[in-house]
Amino acid sequence: MSKVRKTFNKASSQYNDNAFLQNEIASRLAEKLDVISIEPKTIVDLGSGTGFLSKKTAKIFPNSNLICVDFAQQSLLTNPQKFKVCANAYELPFASNSVDFIVSNLMMQWCSDLTMLLDECFRVLKPEGLFLFTTFGPDTLKELKRSWSVVDNHAHVNDFTDMHDIGDQMLQSGFQNPIMEMEKLTLTYNKVVDLMYDLKAIGAQNVQNRSKSLTGKTKFNKMIKMYESYRENDKLPATYEVIYGHAWKKEKQFRTISLEN
Repeated sequence: MSKVRKTFNKASSQYNDNAFLQNEIASRLAEKLDVISIEPKTIVDLGSGTGFLSKKTAKIFPNSNLICVDFAQQSLLTNPQKFKVCANAYELPFASNSVDFIVSNLMMQWCSDLTMLLDECFRVLKPEGLFLFTTFGPDTLKELKRSWSVVDNHAHVNDFTDMHDIGDQMLQSGFQNPIMEMEKLTLTYNKVVDLMYDLKAIGAQNVQNRSKSLTGKTKFNKMIKMYESYRENDKLPATYEVIYGHAWKKEKQFRTISLEN
């Protein structure tokens, strides 16, 4: 986790100039925010980063207290919102049952322990509180992953969790009736190195369980050659599977048991 934090801190100064996709997905999530019939007093933007979703959320809910939370302090410095907290998503500095609404844009995929994350979100939410998020699914960067697979068996691209598994874990954490949606977006590039540059520029080149051995020029060129087989209409595609999910923390239901003599 510290390595991921370091990379996002390093990328913060150039993040907004390169995170087109992240801003686009934040806009699509904001469209869902705009039709939600709630009036939250306290909102947490979890993994707020530089503030793509924060700005949109503040505009939709101008009378709410919006708290931006991120573990990369340099990203928070460029976030224009008033209330900002540098914290780990696994250990949120909020009392139990104190938050009305949690929004999160493309943060979940960086949390290796999904159970701990969802348990913590459930803890801080008030009864009838809502959790709304986006994350990436398994087909994200599938072209890059397959191109690396012909080179070696090492992890060069992160594995992303299937939306059904996320929904199941939400139920296990106590959320009720999670709703999951998915769409695929494709960015196109002139060269593979342009994609690699984009990933590095937004701090997304970190790979969990990456081999410590260096990737040589021969292997890298072999990967590029494989990726070229995906070229279509003179462009190289990069697929992103975007998952949208939401669920409520409902009041606990207690069954009434009548005892007969």
